[in-house]
Amino acid sequence: MGTINFASIITTYRCNARCHMCNTWQHPSKRGEELDPGMYDRLPSMGTVNVTGGESFLREDLDEIITVLKKKTKRLVISSNGFFTERILNLFKKHNDIGIRISIEGLPRANDELRGIKDGFDHGIRTLIELYHMGIRDIGFGITVSDRNAGDMIELYHLADMMGLEFATAAVHNAFYFHKFDNKFEQPEVAVEEFRKVIGELLKSKKIKDWFRAYFNYGLINYINGKPRLLPCEMGRDSFFLDPHGDILACNVMEESMGNLKEKSFDEIWAGKRAEEVRQKAKNCGKNCWMIGSVSQQMKKYIWKPGIWVVKHKFLKQEICV
Repeated sequence: MGTINFASIITTYRCNARCHMCNTWQHPSKRGEELDPGMYDRLPSMGTVNVTGGESFLREDLDEIITVLKKKTKRLVISSNGFFTERILNLFKKHNDIGIRISIEGLPRANDELRGIKDGFDHGIRTLIELYHMGIRDIGFGITVSDRNAGDMIELYHLADMMGLEFATAAVHNAFYFHKFDNKFEQPEVAVEEFRKVIGELLKSKKIKDWFRAYFNYGLINYINGKPRLLPCEMGRDSFFLDPHGDILACNVMEESMGNLKEKSFDEIWAGKRAEEVRQKAKNCGKNCWMIGSVSQQMKKYIWKPGIWVVKHKFLKQEICV
């Protein structure tokens, strides 16, 4: 079995948010049918694990899940809407060696409208501030860009920069995971221009990591414009998604399961005929998704491609072509 570089662990489909770009909250998983913490011990060693949902902090046994997963990975990051501040702080008092990314969908008005949570922005920012003062190092927030919040992206970038936090970006897309198939940009040129601003700021940075983040954001422009991926998709080969019911998936776009962790060992699933069939479908799916989980490992594997782009745009000052 090859090395697993990345895994996204979907702990629950339950969610307290009512996001405009995601209908997962309308199709919640049932508590009694979600994987028990002990089942996560059946997973292999992994490079990076993203614990997500739904909203993971709705799992009363999240502490137990994190305890198991920490033994399996070099780096663990939780994705959350940040609403349950006290629950989050209590978890991080015990697990101060993990990371978190909180979804902030814009400045207060846009965030609360798009997330469907009253005072959601306030809760998210308060959580970030408290974690920062606790000394948690791997913290940040991110935005899923759409027509409705693109105009807030550069302000959120500057806010993250001032706070010394990581800033993550994504673009709306469709997937069975979200039970959403009508996400699209009506004014793609507006979002593209805002991404250009963020890229420009990242390229001014003295941090090498930011230069490669600029390349990732350039890939989002490419995606919004309907172009083929800048790097190949290899989901299901060195990475996987695990849903709350135990199914191993290649990614969050393809619904086909490689097998269920309740029925077989991970090694049996990963080496099975069904897994290879799913990998081939993922390779040829043609949806050209550009999400950090499916891109970060490829940027490392094909480092010369983003490297050349950085040289051209950071040092040779070439204009960003869209």
